[in-house]
Amino acid sequence: MRTFSIQDVWFILQAAQWTIGLSMIAFLGGAIGGLSVALARTADNLVAQRLATVFIQVFQGTPLLMQLFLVFFGAPVLGFDISPWSAASVALVLNTSAFLGEIWRGSIQAVPRGQWEAAEALGLSYLARMRRVVLPQAWKIALPPTVGYMVQVIKGTSLAAIIGFTEITRAGQIINNATFQPLIVFSVVGATYFALCWPLSLWAGRIEKQSAAMQAR
Repeated sequence: MRTFSIQDVWFILQAAQWTIGLSMIAFLGGAIGGLSVALARTADNLVAQRLATVFIQVFQGTPLLMQLFLVFFGAPVLGFDISPWSAASVALVLNTSAFLGEIWRGSIQAVPRGQWEAAEALGLSYLARMRRVVLPQAWKIALPPTVGYMVQVIKGTSLAAIIGFTEITRAGQIINNATFQPLIVFSVVGATYFALCWPLSLWAGRIEKQSAAMQAR
């Protein structure tokens, strides 16, 4: 057993780069998947709607920890060699896709129906209506909750520690096993997460206030 030192703080801070990297992969991959899910949910195709609905229900209705386990331990059973980094990325991308898809589906449907009807009257196809008329307006509605959800993505990466991915929480576990000083160690871990999440929370609140002010005019 040894004493917690400044080198341990630095180790946790270095692990933050992997938390940030995993969060970016989860959010960017989830944004692509989420947009696909949202478009499928609002499409005229009944099959696409149902498939997207099932996808959302599965990933919103099961714990992220279970999804991590299924990807990490299930892939080798199916013959795929997968690392903790890859497993965490896949699970978080799928989970983020489900939640962003539902957020953006609500934002798309919040666009006034008259805008949809005007686009249809111009003879625009579904994709053209979305790209030129609906999505630009929906984005303004979706921006505050999207930024707010980024906080949840960052905090969700902490569960990757359970499959051995060395991010902030796993770094804290490693140091705690060596120092047996959980109060100090996990206080630093918590402070690191707070430093990452607090600016995003402030940004989301500011955007929401600006949106409310614009709508009130």
